[in-house]
Amino acid sequence: MIISHKHRFIFIKTNKTAGTSIEAALTSICGDQDVITPFRAENEQFRAGRGPQNYRIDHELKPKRPLWRTLLGRPERYWHPSVGFYEHMPAWRVREYVSEEVWRDYYKFAFDRNPWERQVSWYFYKTKSKRRRPSFERFMRSRIAFVRNYELYAIDGKLAVDFVGRYENLSGDLAQVLKTVGAAEPLALPMTNVSDSGDYRSYYTSELRDLVAEWYAPEIKLLGYTF
Repeated sequence: MIISHKHRFIFIKTNKTAGTSIEAALTSICGDQDVITPFRAENEQFRAGRGPQNYRIDHELKPKRPLWRTLLGRPERYWHPSVGFYEHMPAWRVREYVSEEVWRDYYKFAFDRNPWERQVSWYFYKTKSKRRRPSFERFMRSRIAFVRNYELYAIDGKLAVDFVGRYENLSGDLAQVLKTVGAAEPLALPMTNVSDSGDYRSYYTSELRDLVAEWYAPEIKLLGYTF
């Protein structure tokens, strides 16, 4: 995620919506005081500008690093809340860490994606390290199948950002954001974390299609997606 004091915006990074590409591109317009969170080491090469900066903070509400990880000498996890600001940070926690004035006055945005397509992308991402990939249907019954995206840009179930762009109109919606915040120069979006899964609809039974509709009803209603 990014907090740009230079351009007065907050980018909430969601899952499987080209978030790493967006963040990598946005770093080219960031200033010295802006917050840029780290992501996976292999993706750092795609940043168009600055690297991670200003994401470590001291805050009374920040979770503590698990003691057992410290005692065992385990490395710090870049995505753990104990770091400070981190990549898939929910809006409610961002609001806690920044002042009410910043949260109210800055332009807040996120991106989302057709949940049926997003779910297939999530499946390939979460099973990429498996020696034998489970079937999509089996994956959908697992505890890691649910994608928390709406929960990242909503607070108490209500939309908390000013704009939710669509993955399907990524370049156009990002250009609209940049124009809104007064940074209208075009940004090149690098290709990161791309998977070739074919037609997402082929993975679904009618039962699984309805399950996705139930799981992700808030963003489907908000953005008008259909199977």
